Amino acid sequence: MTIIILGLFVALASPGQNINRNEPLKYLALGDSYTIGQSVPESERWPVQLASVLQLQEVSIEEVRIIAQTGWRTDNLRNAIENANLNSAYNLVSLLIGVNNQYQGGSISTYSQEFEELLQTAIELAGNKKSNVLVVSIPDYAYTPFGNESATISREIDQFNAVNRNISERYGVAYHNITPISRRGLAEPDLVADDGLHPSGEQYKLWVNQIAGALNIQDDTNLEELQIRYNLNITNRHLIFNAPDVVDLKIYELSGKLVLHRKDLTPSMNHKINLTGLKTGIYILNIGNDKAAGISQKFIISEQ
Repeated sequence: MTIIILGLFVALASPGQNINRNEPLKYLALGDSYTIGQSVPESERWPVQLASVLQLQEVSIEEVRIIAQTGWRTDNLRNAIENANLNSAYNLVSLLIGVNNQYQGGSISTYSQEFEELLQTAIELAGNKKSNVLVVSIPDYAYTPFGNESATISREIDQFNAVNRNISERYGVAYHNITPISRRGLAEPDLVADDGLHPSGEQYKLWVNQIAGALNIQDDTNLEELQIRYNLNITNRHLIFNAPDVVDLKIYELSGKLVLHRKDLTPSMNHKINLTGLKTGIYILNIGNDKAAGISQKFIISEQ
């Protein structure tokens, strides 16, 4: 197996899909059972897992608010938002809705109209900044014991997702297609919750890995100066960097698991860290100390 590092400071985000590390994050998650995390602990809900990953990247989390309930259609979510008396102070808003429109036999035309209205509302709640909004596709519950691999369910889920994707792209809002992950549920039973219908925390973790991998974490610090200071480089499956001060190096999976830690590295030119033990995936690299600004960036290890 050949491992190739695709780049340390890659811009993985959709155009304009940025998170400001120096601005406290107020996150509003809108949806149904998938957003409220039916049958999983609160800590395993995907919006909560996403906030944890962002915290790992030194984003300050001020609020994670979830407006979602099992069984909600687009009209139920619309009414709940109206009753919540929300303001437009959120700098991240996610929208995942539609499975109950499909399950309850709702029409595509009604869903299209109501989803577009909800997306408009999400943009308003995000301070009228489309870059602060993301849409998540509807997972396919045909690939659960409850769905029993129904071709009809899968076909209809595809039809509803075609609608929400087209509307999202027309508005220029980031769209995250997690449906293929959900279709691993029968082959990988640990991706389905104990109720035999909803995603497990493990499946939500895969969603978050995909979503977080597409977010560009930025701050007001001059990144170019920091890159020059640390002179980060990856070559021959090794991370090479300068340490002008005593620093700690930590590498995390997007799930938050610490996979490599080098503590109190002494000031030196050309520190060399072997990365061959890391599996393919997206990782978060933190280098720094308590006294000076450090580097916190994503990088990719990929097979070829």
